[in-house]
Amino acid sequence: MNKNFITDKIFKGQDFNTKAFEPADFENCQFVQCNFASLDLAGCIFTDCVFNQCDFSNAAITQTAFQNVRFESCKLIGLQFDTCNPFLLSFQFNQCILNYASFYQLKIPGTLFSDCIIEEADFSNAILNSATFDNCNLNGSRFENTQLEKADFYSSTHLIINPEKNQIRGARFSIDNISGLLTKYDIVIDR
Repeated sequence: MNKNFITDKIFKGQDFNTKAFEPADFENCQFVQCNFASLDLAGCIFTDCVFNQCDFSNAAITQTAFQNVRFESCKLIGLQFDTCNPFLLSFQFNQCILNYASFYQLKIPGTLFSDCIIEEADFSNAILNSATFDNCNLNGSRFENTQLEKADFYSSTHLIINPEKNQIRGARFSIDNISGLLTKYDIVIDR
């Protein structure tokens, strides 16, 4: 079966759950206020696309390709990014909700997470060197055996990272969030 190839198209206010959604290759497309919640996006390829105010909550993204994709103000709750097609995987997130998302074992160095809520997400065994977590809430997110060299956590909150189980050489933290590196020692830090 041949997939459709869709380029330079703007989709606005589409609820893809109410009509048959065919896997396609989307290039340089914009999706504004679209609903992908609980949809099966297996086999889709998104290249140079922007998603703005879209809902992807609990969508299935097995072998979905995100190549140079930007998510703006999107709900991405429960997404298993670790099941994506890893070929040329590249994305950035601005003002998104990524609660319960999984980035397990992904190689996504340099990824930008800006003003995001990323609670209870799994970054275990991921390569996130030089990633930026700008003003993100990382409450309950898991970092274990994660490569975080030169990552920037300066303005993020609620992070807990065990320096003995993660590679953090050259990572940037603020005095306000450095206590998250000491949590494992069960000590009291006063200001």
